[in-house]
Amino acid sequence: VQLQACGGGLVQPDGSLILSCTASGRPFSFYNMAWFRQYPGKEREFVAGVHWNDGRTAYTDSVKGRFTISRYNDDNNANSTVYLRMNNLKPEDTAIYYCAAAVQVGIIYRDVPTYGYWGQGTQVTVSS
Repeated sequence: VQLQACGGGLVQPDGSLILSCTASGRPFSFYNMAWFRQYPGKEREFVAGVHWNDGRTAYTDSVKGRFTISRYNDDNNANSTVYLRMNNLKPEDTAIYYCAAAVQVGIIYRDVPTYGYWGQGTQVTVSS
């Protein structure tokens, strides 16, 4: 079971980045997927999530209109890739970003304990 995240880096304010996370080892196409972020000394917080079946999405208020989450399931549902497109980045978006997967799929949950599978984290730094 593996969630492999990548795409972080240094970007100037108002710039853009795309994070991606490939999940393998389980039928993650049937799992809800999400992105969380963590500031130094703070708890991990929900950023965006996407439903496994109908493509519903959810966002924390501070990123609405700037971030877009999407997902791709390969043809045999063996692997899933979730993306987070981040536009108009602000210094307060600087954090470590984690992808996560949850088998509880009724709604898009926003709490950390619901998500049983996590990627390794990728650093996003927004600075001039």
